[in-house]
Amino acid sequence: MRLPKPRRPLPRPALFAALAAVAAGSLVTAPTSATADRRPPVREGTAAGGGAARSPAGAARAALTAPVTDLSASTRGYPREQVLTPDPENPADTSIKLGLTPYHAIAPKLNALQRLGDRVSVEVAGRSAGGHRLFLVTVTAPESAARTRAQERMRELIENAPGAAAEDPAIKSDYKTPVFFNSNIHGNEWEGTDAALSLIGQLATAEDAKTRDLLAHSRLYFNITANPDGRIAGTRANANGFDLNRDLITASQPEARAMRQIAIDKQPAVMLDLHGYVNGTLIEPTTPPHGENYEYDLFLKNTYANALVMEAAVNGLGYTPAADGVEPAQIPFRDQQEGWDDWPPIFTPQYAAFHGAVAAHTVEIPMTVNGTAYDTLPVAELRRRSAINVDVAGAALRATLDFARSHRTSLVADQIEVFRRGAAGAAQVPVSAGTVPGVPGIGPEDVYTTDFPSAYVIPAGAAQRSGAAAARLVDHLIANDVRVTRATRGFRLAGRSYPKGSYVVDLRQPKRGLANVMLADGRDISDKVSTMYDISGWSLGRLWGATVERVRSGGLSALPLSAVDAAPRAGWVAAHGDLRLRLGTPQEVAALNSLLKQGVPVRQDGDGGMVVPASARAKATEAARVYDVGFDTAKAPRGAPLRRVRVAAAVTPGELFALREMNFDVVPVSTAILDAGFDWSTVDVLFVSSGLDHAALAPAARAALDTFVGTHGLVGRGATGAALNTAAGLLPVRAVEGNQEANGVVRVVNSGGSVTAGAPDHTFVYAPVWFTDPGPGVRVEQSYATGDPLVSGHWRPSDDGSGGPTAAGGRASVVSGPHAVLFGTEPLFRDHPKGEFPQVARALLTVS
Repeated sequence: MRLPKPRRPLPRPALFAALAAVAAGSLVTAPTSATADRRPPVREGTAAGGGAARSPAGAARAALTAPVTDLSASTRGYPREQVLTPDPENPADTSIKLGLTPYHAIAPKLNALQRLGDRVSVEVAGRSAGGHRLFLVTVTAPESAARTRAQERMRELIENAPGAAAEDPAIKSDYKTPVFFNSNIHGNEWEGTDAALSLIGQLATAEDAKTRDLLAHSRLYFNITANPDGRIAGTRANANGFDLNRDLITASQPEARAMRQIAIDKQPAVMLDLHGYVNGTLIEPTTPPHGENYEYDLFLKNTYANALVMEAAVNGLGYTPAADGVEPAQIPFRDQQEGWDDWPPIFTPQYAAFHGAVAAHTVEIPMTVNGTAYDTLPVAELRRRSAINVDVAGAALRATLDFARSHRTSLVADQIEVFRRGAAGAAQVPVSAGTVPGVPGIGPEDVYTTDFPSAYVIPAGAAQRSGAAAARLVDHLIANDVRVTRATRGFRLAGRSYPKGSYVVDLRQPKRGLANVMLADGRDISDKVSTMYDISGWSLGRLWGATVERVRSGGLSALPLSAVDAAPRAGWVAAHGDLRLRLGTPQEVAALNSLLKQGVPVRQDGDGGMVVPASARAKATEAARVYDVGFDTAKAPRGAPLRRVRVAAAVTPGELFALREMNFDVVPVSTAILDAGFDWSTVDVLFVSSGLDHAALAPAARAALDTFVGTHGLVGRGATGAALNTAAGLLPVRAVEGNQEANGVVRVVNSGGSVTAGAPDHTFVYAPVWFTDPGPGVRVEQSYATGDPLVSGHWRPSDDGSGGPTAAGGRASVVSGPHAVLFGTEPLFRDHPKGEFPQVARALLTVS
């Protein structure tokens, strides 16, 4: 057990209750009000206010096509100055009200900072979904091109040959410690940007010995605003409605891909992610459970030590509860029992740890200025709070620089050790008072390690469920700097034969933790803690549509393997006859919708595939090239020709984006839009999961909706979709809601019907639903596996004993009928479970 805590922060249930009161408006009069950036556990984000997502299609197109900027390609030295073109002035930028820097003023400020001397460089790391530039600033002592090349060689040696790096005297004496500061990832948590700009200005001209020493031995990287779309609009999310601090493993958004590339190319040993608002200032490390794939002993050692330095700096500013409404800083690892964990790899600091960050923190600055406060408090009070927040963020930044300067040698050594353990296949070191001295209160509840397998095999040939899905997964692994090899001929491993072209991910690699956290099944941690902050289960190996096999043991050195930097193109078209397009991946659905848009008469073949006539071979060839999918020779088609479907969708941002990724033509709708008058003749099917309340509709809108779904069709997901089905009198089934906080990867059994034909035998759930008492005409398309279906995640019964995983075992998870398909699962969750997407596509095509 941990030692008793002096609990300044409320216990998590009480804190969540307090946050609910804040959401109801109590913070207007509360002088020490606090909100948490990490909200109480709720299912994947609805749009603002709980409504349906309405992001523009152009933002989705931009996100799907935005290139990734290689930030390690340049051989130029430092500084790397450039004159940035100013953005048009935008008086509606929400930063202005707070007295902060609006986005359009950032480029001119960066130009001015570059002119101050030879320490500040600016690069454009990419563009946001809304088209705004992402500015990466580097502050360091000047470097010749030759020295920059030497720094890059040392960085590569640290990752690729950590054993040699540990003994290299040049690294000890000359390598510049990389430190990364990420600001404003949530757009309505503004002040980190202003603190960073202020600090850059100080560093640009300071001539004291400490600053000169820091810059001679460090490179400081600042992502000035990670979410310019949200900064301008005053929203947590980007232009596509995505919480970017949940997107690091999926990387569906260009802002997340830019941060991923910074982590890879700059390889920071120290990382700080500035957020708001928790009073007193919350400084990680976190409560349990701790991610089992980290080298957590090294991470906790450094992260806790820097947290103490930041805590002292923040408290040393002199703000008090009585005079300023500012509470003392808090460290969750020390001051809380659970509820603020680092279990999933989706948060920026936790993701950075897999790329070598051995001190990585979320820091939550104290004074609330967003939400109700922004709308109701006097401008003077908002600006007072924002000024305090900038001051607190600046103190955390400066303290971290002091920590990085004074611990430079050990930070780099610990980063090398992270990579050495991975490359050598060394055992993890469980945390304890002995292995992490100086960190109080370590107990058994903090010990999380895993059994790394020897490898993962992504087989080729008949054993592979989908070549297109396998290629996509391999490319995604490589984009995350995971090493992948491919067999140049057939081989045997662990008693099994694999054909030429199979992929092998050897876990003896520097970033084994990242490889394993992406491909492993994960763990059921339901018995470990009573509540989790966010998702608890994920698995690209189970959810992305490819066949992935875990190899527990066996040597790989004699295998005929060659490293790959990209999967070979999977697109091809059979030479003769009608063509069959398998519908098992998002890109195959996108290819189908492209053909339908061109008027190609596609039919179903009865086995889950789509038949394209030989006369459309040229169009199929182009679709194969664009979407990287395969068309093989078809059997005789069955069923009526399909047509392009236009979808009215009241859904979450992640679902809206996933529909557009599959090339569906989508019209966002909601209760308000339907009440305002909606032309149902312009759409073919309705998809509902969020933001549409049948009972709240005006009578005329309700009648029009009922007529439409009765003659066209409804695809419903979760409790909202099931409620609409019941209200409209479509499928005669009873929907049962499980624990609303439950989430994870579950085993399922597919019936082989039109919706789940060829679907994976695992899926994802959040606030799971199942269906009982099916009436006439209801088909069970998929069921939860019998017993306890949970593979990984957190799913407990509710307080009254209902809603647990065994209650769902054997029950229907997806049902269909003449005019409706209902999902109790989350097949499009945050645009992540790629292998589940086609179930929704089939449902939309079937009911329409």
